[in-house]
Amino acid sequence: MLNAVIIIIAIVLGGYLAFSKRLAGSSNWKATVTPLASIMGSGFLVSAPLLAGIVGNLAVVCMGMLLVLAYLVGGAIRFNIRHFEPIEKEKGVAQDIASLSRIVLTGAYFISITYYLQLLAAFVLNAAGVDSDALANAITTALLLVIGGIGMWKGLGKLESVEKYAISLNLGIIGALLVGLAIYNLQLAQGGTWALPSISSTIDFNDFRVLLGLLIVVQGFETSRYLGDEHPAEQRIATMRSAQLISTVIYLIFIGLVTVLFHDGLGTDVTAIIAMIAPVALVLPLLLSIAAIGSQFSAAVADNSGAGGLLEEVTHHKLPMRYAYLLILAVTVALTWETNVNQIIAYASRAFALYYVLQCVVAFVVARQQKDLSHRAMRLAMFAFLAVMCLLVFILGIPSG
Repeated sequence: MLNAVIIIIAIVLGGYLAFSKRLAGSSNWKATVTPLASIMGSGFLVSAPLLAGIVGNLAVVCMGMLLVLAYLVGGAIRFNIRHFEPIEKEKGVAQDIASLSRIVLTGAYFISITYYLQLLAAFVLNAAGVDSDALANAITTALLLVIGGIGMWKGLGKLESVEKYAISLNLGIIGALLVGLAIYNLQLAQGGTWALPSISSTIDFNDFRVLLGLLIVVQGFETSRYLGDEHPAEQRIATMRSAQLISTVIYLIFIGLVTVLFHDGLGTDVTAIIAMIAPVALVLPLLLSIAAIGSQFSAAVADNSGAGGLLEEVTHHKLPMRYAYLLILAVTVALTWETNVNQIIAYASRAFALYYVLQCVVAFVVARQQKDLSHRAMRLAMFAFLAVMCLLVFILGIPSG
């Protein structure tokens, strides 16, 4: 019965998100779903097992701390949308730092592309019951060649059109998973067998460093900063805030419900969510595997396109797009063979953390220049604090395992 309920919810919710004419015609929904999909993409798949292995039953508390940090950093970027974008073309310290941040973001996209496809390969091999680092790297490389080749040949427009359906499928399956977990927890409670698992929940300095390396699981909200061609500033500010709040609620509910399934041995296997949720319903591992493959491929295409656009921008359009995609291909293939998926998660977190540092510094400089800004002292203190916190993520974040 539960399997049927989960399948129906996934199909109905995913179908509504993909084919609803009301949503398709809503500018607010389009501006919300882009950052929401980025935040909920890969992080939703890896967060539970990694947090279980690092902090045990404190997972929901630590996830909450990561989400608060991400929301506050999002506030700095929202400040930049409102106060920096109107003066972005001028000359000054803030503009120079912003230019540097775009270069850093380009590098972060290189890493995230590799991360998404390494994660995709891990889920493919998990579904096939195969454990081979070399084969995982080969699959990742093949996908990079396909995406890079299409980008150099005809551009990524055709592949990007698939993103809408991958996002809808992913969100539909997430909704079905939450319902399944809620019913499972309720059944345990009614049967008198609900209990937190007996696993270590102590946090030492090494665990703290690994936790910092998980900032990537709630990253993605900054995409609103670069939707200016499609959406006005105030709309991007409002929808970015909505995307972060929606994802915060979903993450906290998910981690709270899945904690009962934690056990020893989690933390280094990024695909452990598949085996973890198997007791809930037989259909969930298959649905999550499908969602993982689709969402990671579309995310890799989106970041490939974003990185290409940034490369074109930072080179002042001197680097043609086909050569930009060739450079992305060369760097990502090299990263694939030099890292594993746990390492790339920490590297991606550190890369985006450095970008956030620079964005917070931009916000600080702009706030300092605007003498009549409301709550100026509080904003300056907050932006300085956030820059330091993100710098700690950049310096101290390490891979699990």
